Amino acid sequence: MATQSKVIFAGPAGQLEGVLHLPEGEPCAIAVVAHPLPTMGGTMENKIVTTLARTFAELGFATLRFNFRGVGTSDGVFDSGNGEVEDVLAVVQHARDAFGHLPLILSGFSFGGYVAARAAQHLHPEPHKLVLIAPAVGRFAMPPVPHNTLLIHGEQDEVIPLSDALDWARPQHLPVVVLPEAGHFFHGRLHQLKQLVLNEFNGCRL
Repeated sequence: MATQSKVIFAGPAGQLEGVLHLPEGEPCAIAVVAHPLPTMGGTMENKIVTTLARTFAELGFATLRFNFRGVGTSDGVFDSGNGEVEDVLAVVQHARDAFGHLPLILSGFSFGGYVAARAAQHLHPEPHKLVLIAPAVGRFAMPPVPHNTLLIHGEQDEVIPLSDALDWARPQHLPVVVLPEAGHFFHGRLHQLKQLVLNEFNGCRL
């Protein structure tokens, strides 16, 4: 059975607070999950973030969700995405120090998806895959992402319109998985979100 435990580790602005989810056996990959916009109440306890973390642990991945700088007991102050990218890089380094250079799955919801996409550009080796849930296109300058990125968006997203996501994805020929009638927070649809992520991965046979 997967387990979870609170962790504190060094970040670029001081300590970072996180939760480590460990699978039953030896982890076969590392997953990092970034949360939505702190100024709108986003934390690592967001239900989409926790759903992703538990799903990744079920797949056999050592998974870290964490609070960005200035959230919870993480030190620092909100930095509009720039410092938060540094936070993600610190979390990845912490995970790699603990578990070695296993394949990395980098994921995020909303603002967290924007930060994850930016952080991926600075990582070597690069992530095995990006998993972006309703990334904050249109609100932030989303970079291009690898062609194998899993992008899931709600048809009736009231925060990040689906049309904005499609406008961003179209020039990249990037597929978008659309959940009909789902809003930004996927109320009542978390089971489908989980299943889409499970279907994307073949457990430890990455």
